[in-house]
Amino acid sequence: MLLRKGSLTTKGNMKKLLFYTIALTGLVAASLRAGPAVEYKQITQPPPLVYGTGFYGGLDAGANIFQNRGDDRTFTDDNPNSPFFGSTLDVNPKNDVGFFGGLKLGYVFGTGVIRPTIEGDFFYNGFRGGADFTLNEAFTPCPSCPTELSVHQRDATSWINTGAFMGNFILRLAPGEGRFQPYAGAGVGVYYAESAGAEVRDPLTGAVPISTGGGRNHADLAWQVVAGSDYFFTHNISAFIEYRFLDYTSTQIDTNQDRDLKQHLLGAGVRFFFH
Repeated sequence: MLLRKGSLTTKGNMKKLLFYTIALTGLVAASLRAGPAVEYKQITQPPPLVYGTGFYGGLDAGANIFQNRGDDRTFTDDNPNSPFFGSTLDVNPKNDVGFFGGLKLGYVFGTGVIRPTIEGDFFYNGFRGGADFTLNEAFTPCPSCPTELSVHQRDATSWINTGAFMGNFILRLAPGEGRFQPYAGAGVGVYYAESAGAEVRDPLTGAVPISTGGGRNHADLAWQVVAGSDYFFTHNISAFIEYRFLDYTSTQIDTNQDRDLKQHLLGAGVRFFFH
């Protein structure tokens, strides 16, 4: 009986061991079929692009579409004792379109909707000066003769070269994603102006009785108001269009009249931001 019981016990243990072995083999086979364990990684989203902030440099060019070089004026000789008594001289200053071009260096603060900006604005500004003159000369051939009128016209032309060095404070707006950024501001600085000489021409015959090879120069204060807008093709390259009202003052000229040269400039350019 003891042997029989031992044999039964041994057989039972072997059956259990066989069952466990089969179960373990099944689990290993299932793991192999399932492949390696999947690892989950957290995906970090890239930061959004920021358009137009930090240091920048730019180039611009355009036209000074109008400058008020003074109003038309008429001078009359009303002295009865003058040999030119009754004569008049009409002066019509030239306000021709000119050219400007230069560079900008600045810094845009912050990345919000409103972005203060400081800017150095350095540009050449050239335009045609001079005036058209019409002399209505009154003269009396003899004491008993009637007064006659003779008309003489002259066209005086000069070219004015100037350089301006301005410091601007600007507020930029960057709504939405910031690709479109309008701005406005003002600046002060100095300018240097030099006349390239003058040429007097008879508009009827084309003759040039007077031509000078050089002119005067002048340096003084300047101020301007600017407004424009940038459009960004990438986060650091933009194209812009800009309007300026520019005032060349004449503080060193002692006169009762307003001698400031006021110009309206319209230009375009590109900016590159170093970020």
